[in-house]
Amino acid sequence: MMGANKIVSKMFRANTSNILKKGEMSELQKGLVSQYANERIEAIKKTIAAMTVGKDVSSLFPDVLKNVATRDLTLKKLVYLYLMNYAKTHPDLCILAVNTFVKDSEEYNPTIRALAIRTMGCIRVDKILSYLADPLRKALTDEHPYVRKTAAVCVAKVYDIDPKFCVANDFLKLLTDLIDDANPIVVANAVTALIEIHDTSIEKNVFFVNAEMADRLLVALNECTEWGRISILNALSRFETDNIKTLEHICERVIPQLQHANSAVVLASVKVIMPHIDRFEKSFNEMLYKKMAPPLLSLMSAEPEVQYVALRNIILILQKNPNIFDPTTRVFFCKFNDPLYVKLEKLRVLTMLACEENVSEILLEVKSYVAEVEMEFVKKAIACIGEISIKVPSSVETCVSILVDLYATNSSYVMQEATVVSEVILRTYPQMQSSLLPFIVTVFDDLDDPRARASIAWILGEFCTEVANAGTLLSSMVDVIDEEETQVQLAVLTAVVKLAVLEPSGQQLLQKMIQFALERNENQDLRDRAIIYQRFLQQSESGLRKIMLNPKPALSYQTDVPPALLDSLLSEITTLASVYHKRPESFIGYGKFGAEAIQRKAVEELASEEEATKTAITTGENVENLLDIDFSSSTATPTPTSQPSTHAMDLFKAFEASPNPTSSTSSPAPSAPSESSSHIRDILDL
Repeated sequence: MMGANKIVSKMFRANTSNILKKGEMSELQKGLVSQYANERIEAIKKTIAAMTVGKDVSSLFPDVLKNVATRDLTLKKLVYLYLMNYAKTHPDLCILAVNTFVKDSEEYNPTIRALAIRTMGCIRVDKILSYLADPLRKALTDEHPYVRKTAAVCVAKVYDIDPKFCVANDFLKLLTDLIDDANPIVVANAVTALIEIHDTSIEKNVFFVNAEMADRLLVALNECTEWGRISILNALSRFETDNIKTLEHICERVIPQLQHANSAVVLASVKVIMPHIDRFEKSFNEMLYKKMAPPLLSLMSAEPEVQYVALRNIILILQKNPNIFDPTTRVFFCKFNDPLYVKLEKLRVLTMLACEENVSEILLEVKSYVAEVEMEFVKKAIACIGEISIKVPSSVETCVSILVDLYATNSSYVMQEATVVSEVILRTYPQMQSSLLPFIVTVFDDLDDPRARASIAWILGEFCTEVANAGTLLSSMVDVIDEEETQVQLAVLTAVVKLAVLEPSGQQLLQKMIQFALERNENQDLRDRAIIYQRFLQQSESGLRKIMLNPKPALSYQTDVPPALLDSLLSEITTLASVYHKRPESFIGYGKFGAEAIQRKAVEELASEEEATKTAITTGENVENLLDIDFSSSTATPTPTSQPSTHAMDLFKAFEASPNPTSSTSSPAPSAPSESSSHIRDILDL
């Protein structure tokens, strides 16, 4: 009982921790209306502190609002901060402060003018927009750059609330004019606001960079802050022209930004260069890649999160130009303290960098990763061995020797992943069978991963004449085939067909497998494949032999990003698209197939279905026909011995025909059920 009381007490304290005590609230209220400025400042500081930690101080809104007309800059900032936080819950009270906002927007102090404009933009209440028009228009042409840069950001916030209001008041035109401003910070803020407005607008016709604007942005690039440089570089990446000399000039002006300490500036600079790099002459192209390589490598010494983003972008750049980095570089080798997500991306980069010059060193490094404790990392490292063997054919013997060593580790997941990689190697290099098959067969009983069992089934079928007990091993898999995953069942079926084609003793095993696939299996893919094999055996066994023993095409190294998608993603560097390796419209909701468009389409379809239902009810159609019974027929319902009725009526007759154990003995015996009702009884297992 005492323990229960303690739990209840803890729950009560947790629920009331965000509520100020009555004494504290009255104390703050008293301080907010004090006649002394220092007491009011302390009270508002305590109020902001309570608000920051999540406590509800909205009841103090009227008392805080009384301090908005103060001349003290510190107190005014705190009051504005409070108003921005609680404006949504008290929109009517915020209107009371509008006169103060308008008055502050005309103060001689530029800090107060900017503070008033920023606060009015942050208070996302429709009623305040009409009061914001004149102050914002004046702020966009203010003599002080601090006010202009604040007003530029405010336009984007107002556009998000009411786009038509911005267009009607020519705020977009005034914002575009700020790109010609003499202050680089104002230019950067104007560009940031225009890009955001352009991306959120439906028409996408707000912001376009021309040659004259590009020159102005290049002038401001070296003079603004690092975050301003990111915005300007993103704007320059949107510039399109057929003049190659102009593009070369822009790239030359952007190259110094690659040396910036901020990783975002480095990637934004790469974003400007990459979309146009194929249009330049070979010498200029090579120079650009040479300039980009060292800054990209330097990102590998940053925080893990920055490394991950950089690696995802480096993968795209490597697919564009595999020779951008020195083959002997060791920067992408995994460190012991790297997070798993960084290690996995580094493995992908190492695979892409593998070539004749460095393959031995990379394979030696990857082999050492097998001793790590992270299972997912170890599996990926083993998979990389197979990918490297395909990309660099001369390394296949080294890869096979590594796999042989892995089979000796007696580690379950290592041996299973090694079996999967062995299948990849044997598909590409069948001549390596003598080196791998003896070790693969010895681990047959230890394989329980579906991928590994599917791989060994393919190996036993493909090399059934080289493996002495291939039939016995496949027979043991067929005995438990109903317990296997679908991918294993498909692999075993194909392997058994190959065995039957090459060895007559496998015919009985094949019939057993086909019988399972056709009679005791519910997977349509397996059933269809079994039917195809069965008909081939019945009509043209020689044709089946020709198909099954036909030489297979060799595997080739495949990158994850399709070439058609690559150019699109290179123009999205510094965005989530380059990290996800997906087009933006696939996850942010824009475009024809965006998430929001799909959701909107589903809502429209649901609304149309509801409207159709209402129309049917209004017109008196058979909307109550839930069982899809045909009411259009004018004939009487047939008897059980007559023509079969609909499935729904058969279902009822099946139950009517079933004997009732609770009926009296004098009840007449039920009539024999019809053929259709017998099928229903079979389905219901009656």
